[in-house]
Parts: sequence; structure tokens; C-alpha cells
Amino acid sequence: MAIVTNTFTTYDAIGIREELSDVIYSVTPEKVPLLSMIGKSGAENTLFEWQTDSLAATDATNAHLEADDIASFTAVSPTVRVGNRQQISRKTMVIGGTEEKVNKAGRKSEINYQTIKRGKELKRDIESIVFAAQGAVAGNATTARKTAALSAWLKTNTDFGATGADPVYTSGVPAAARTDGTLRAFTETILKSVIQDMWTNGAEMHFMFVGPVNKQRASGFAGIATRNYDLSGTPRSTAIIASADVYVSDFGTLQIMPSRWQRERDAFLVDPGFLSIRHLRPFKREELAKTGDAKKFLLLTEWGLRVDNEEALGAAYDLTTT
Repeated sequence: MAIVTNTFTTYDAIGIREELSDVIYSVTPEKVPLLSMIGKSGAENTLFEWQTDSLAATDATNAHLEADDIASFTAVSPTVRVGNRQQISRKTMVIGGTEEKVNKAGRKSEINYQTIKRGKELKRDIESIVFAAQGAVAGNATTARKTAALSAWLKTNTDFGATGADPVYTSGVPAAARTDGTLRAFTETILKSVIQDMWTNGAEMHFMFVGPVNKQRASGFAGIATRNYDLSGTPRSTAIIASADVYVSDFGTLQIMPSRWQRERDAFLVDPGFLSIRHLRPFKREELAKTGDAKKFLLLTEWGLRVDNEEALGAAYDLTTT
């Protein structure tokens, strides 16, 4: 087929209005599941502290004579004082005066649009820092302060590979990250070991955060398999179930949460009630000094991770990443 000579088409026309959708599409992941479930509160110093305590071990020989006199007294154990550092996290942007003024598709104000976008990016950064292998840094004029991340706290209910080691601290601020060990496959045996330790130490497990590889590996745990047969003889559609989102253990139920922002080699068992973010300075956008035909902005927060008592949490480390 061919068109008639001199037929005027859109290929020749001048002045056809462009069509540009008024919606901006993004598939970049933005959810921060851990930050969404833990508490937030204020802080008043770059070093914020709290106390932990525990009961004495049970005494199965606790039986005494009638009218017995007391010759000695059990020593009183003091509380343990621990703390963490505040860390400054920020995003910046500079928007030209003309760009803010012109008629734009998908947003009226470039400044407001970019502020929302930077805020989402900042929350993702904080979630990834909480899951990172990072000890606290006091900081100075040339070194940025850093908050001790989750793995720098956990030392009681952990399971790790050969050459791995828990962080060493008894009080104060955990200044060193844990030592990574030899990678090994994530198995149900490893998970059961952490769960048992947590229960023995009084913890109540609620969520397990894992990376995408080990989320799929956890879905393959056998557990106690139950097979149901439909004997009605009526054909029906069926589903192929290849995912396990809940693990029911002897000591509690875990909701398995896939996380994009943590290291694949780590699995964290979390009770959200024992974690919180303390803000010395909450999220705030500030306009910086204007030096030309553009507006400069700083989106900043100063924050730190609080772990009320690390014995309430657990972790399986050094898990294979492929």
C-alpha cells in the first residue's frame, strides 16, 4: 500500500501539541519496613544514654532452715549504663529560579517535589545504616559522628560462621562492629538455634528481616509438612505456593520480612518494642544563603539508634548471599 502523493500527514505538520503525562512514574523502592514499625522520640544530646538490667539466675537449691539466721547477703548488681551517638544525615539540592517558575508536567513546584523525593531517599539511607556493620564513632572536627548500628549491639542471641565474633562491650557505647565470619548456607537449624537462645533469655520474637536471597531460602525450610488432599472429585484451580511469610516455632511466631536495605549475609530477629530512633534534630528543610539565580536547600536530620536491651533481639550472621 502507498499513500496518495502530497497527502499532508503528521510527519509534515508543524505545531502539533506535545502530549506529556501529568503523572511522574517511579518504580524505585521506597518502603522502609523497620523504621515504619519502631518508635521515634527526641534526644537532648549527641550522646544519649539509658540503663539495662536483668534478673539473677534461678536457684534450684533455694531452701532454708526454720528460724535460720542470715549471716551473709547476696551482693546487689547495679544496672548497666549504655548509650549511643547521634549521626547527621542529609540531602542537598539547588533549584534554578526559572525552573521553579515555568509550567511543569507532573508537579507545580520543583522545590516541593524534590524535597519529598530527597526525604524518601534519606529514610532509605537511615534504614540501611541501621542494618549496616557499623560501630559508634564519637567524631571530631575532621571525623563525622556515627551511631552504633544494630549488629554492633547484638552479642547474646547470635549464631555465626567460623572466624566470626560478636562485638565486645560491657557498658557504654558499642564502638566496634561485629567481626564477619565464614559464609554458610542459611538453614532451619541455624534459625532454631537463635530462636531457642532468645526464648531462654526471655525474648519474644515477632519479625525476622532477611535479604531477598535468604527470604527465598527461608521459604524452603521444611518445618512440619502437612499435605491436604481434595477428594471431592470436582476440578478446581490451584495455587503453587512457594513462599513462607510466617514461621511458627516452638517458642513463638515470626513474620518473615524481606528487606532491600540490609546486608544479604545477615538475618535479624526483632521485637520492635525494644528499638527506636532518637532524633536530636527531626527532619527539616532549610534554605541556605542565596548566591545567584537559584535557591539552595539542605534536608537534614540528626538521629541515633536506641536498643533498649540487646537480649530481646537476635541474629543469624554469615549467611551465603547467592
